[in-house]
Amino acid sequence: MQRFLAVFAIVALVVGCTPTKSQMGAAGGSVAGALIGQAIGRNTGGTLIGAAVGGMLGYIVGNEMDKYDQKQVTRVYESAPSGQPASWTNPDTGKQYTMTPRAAYQDSRTSQVCREAEIEATIDGRKEKVLSTACRDAAGNWVMQ
Repeated sequence: MQRFLAVFAIVALVVGCTPTKSQMGAAGGSVAGALIGQAIGRNTGGTLIGAAVGGMLGYIVGNEMDKYDQKQVTRVYESAPSGQPASWTNPDTGKQYTMTPRAAYQDSRTSQVCREAEIEATIDGRKEKVLSTACRDAAGNWVMQ
């Protein structure tokens, strides 16, 4: 757990105060990758490799999404049934996305309603996957974490 917190702290410092989409993607990917790396490798090396790979994939996907894609992500978080993939193609970039949301839950730390989703992006013929989380803010809007 201490290793995970150390990786998370490093990612938080890198992201800074006003994160871009790519930085948010990198942060989320790093955390998810670190958790997966630790679960698979059960050692520091696995955790660090998972964080690096997850961060890179998260950065790629986050950097590629524009306002149209963000609206689609919000639409899926808002109305798509859990476990049902929703797909779209950006009309300007031609990039394809498939997002599969999970069931909503209440975050025990913040009491916010949150929802995770797996986002698969096809960018230049390559498929990349990231795990995304969004929580409702005080106004009821989904905000990427």
